Amino acid sequence: MEFLALGMIIGGLTLFEVITSIDNAIINAEVLSGMSKKARRWFLLWGFLFAVFVVRGVLPFLIVWLANPGVGALGVLTAAFSGDPKVAEAIESSSPLLLLGGGVFLVLLFFNWLFLEPKNFGLRGEKFFQQQGAWFFAIASLLLASIVWFSLQINPMLAFSAVLGSTAFFIIHGFRQFAEQQEKKLIGGNMSDFSKIAYLEVLDSTFSIDGVVGAFAFTFSVPLILIGNGIGALILRKLTVSNIERIKQYRYLKNGAMYSILILGVVMVLDSFGFHIPHWLSPVATFGVVGYFFYKSRISLKTIEVTLQPSDSLTK
Repeated sequence: MEFLALGMIIGGLTLFEVITSIDNAIINAEVLSGMSKKARRWFLLWGFLFAVFVVRGVLPFLIVWLANPGVGALGVLTAAFSGDPKVAEAIESSSPLLLLGGGVFLVLLFFNWLFLEPKNFGLRGEKFFQQQGAWFFAIASLLLASIVWFSLQINPMLAFSAVLGSTAFFIIHGFRQFAEQQEKKLIGGNMSDFSKIAYLEVLDSTFSIDGVVGAFAFTFSVPLILIGNGIGALILRKLTVSNIERIKQYRYLKNGAMYSILILGVVMVLDSFGFHIPHWLSPVATFGVVGYFFYKSRISLKTIEVTLQPSDSLTK
């Protein structure tokens, strides 16, 4: 693999990990502000190691391994650097199953955000869709039924993979909603630092699922996923303790994350059905979409700052 392609994959993975976990970083910063310095240092060090090597490292490894039990654990881990054609062929043959399940998960995640979650409206039509929230469940059901129907024409296991993707979405989404409800207890409650750290790790694990699943739109190489997601997790930890208030002012970053999730989900679904998708499309699309909403956020922030200047000068 060429160095340029490697750089694009790792860069895309890093950016996608950062942008999909901004909400997690904001929650972490708010909770950490009410903890002791010792507990904060412990979470930022050992919590980081757990987030990278256990969650973001082991999870993609397990997913690929379960889809390719015959390859073996070592074969999956070294697939990116192995010259064994049997290993590459085995992983390639299972890729439609992984891609379709992951693609369904990501597409449902996007529509859940579009119809049900509160947001800053970054594009025309977003407000309209949020007002039609009850339609999310109808659209999700029809979408899944359509994908399963077409999958059955190819391979029953492909259809089962689509069902697994939707099942994973609803299970993980339920856990995430419960974990987010505990945020008030974490910030204002009398919980111990140990309990807060435990909740933060649960939150981090649920938020990391998006980045891990989306990573397969970039590559099936576990080492590359570990490197890209690890760098992204490191950047997030840095933002958590240094400049999270500034990041919160970029109001459309979440929009960029969700539209990136939609694009990657569609890419994975199409790829699973045999459409040829260039390897460079996922990282380029991620940089393009996130870059647009970052630019839109900067314009909005500058407009707000200019609007506030006259009132500031009058108070002086």
